[in-house]
Amino acid sequence: MTIRCPLIPKGICVNLFGTFWARDTSWIDKYVINHERIHTAQQRELLFIPFYILYIIEWLFRLLQYRNRKAAYMNISFEREAYANGHNLSYLPHRKPYSWTKYIRLR
Repeated sequence: MTIRCPLIPKGICVNLFGTFWARDTSWIDKYVINHERIHTAQQRELLFIPFYILYIIEWLFRLLQYRNRKAAYMNISFEREAYANGHNLSYLPHRKPYSWTKYIRLR
């Protein structure tokens, strides 16, 4: 389910507890939905709140590492899994739990 929200920056989709929030939903296609559903699977296996805590901690670590917000975001393990498999519409039914851990980079 995608909810329109004027507070979300343009061109961004935010997944909060399995609901998708965006300012304008016209650009959201099946691949964006698949990307967000991958995040929902990650959130569920970590019982939601720990997902958000780990996400923020990893983003802060990556921000220190790359000194660039976009690079930090793109190197979060959760995002790496979602971007790597967002165009594979058959990924989720075959996804193993905690698959995002394969995308963790130590440097």
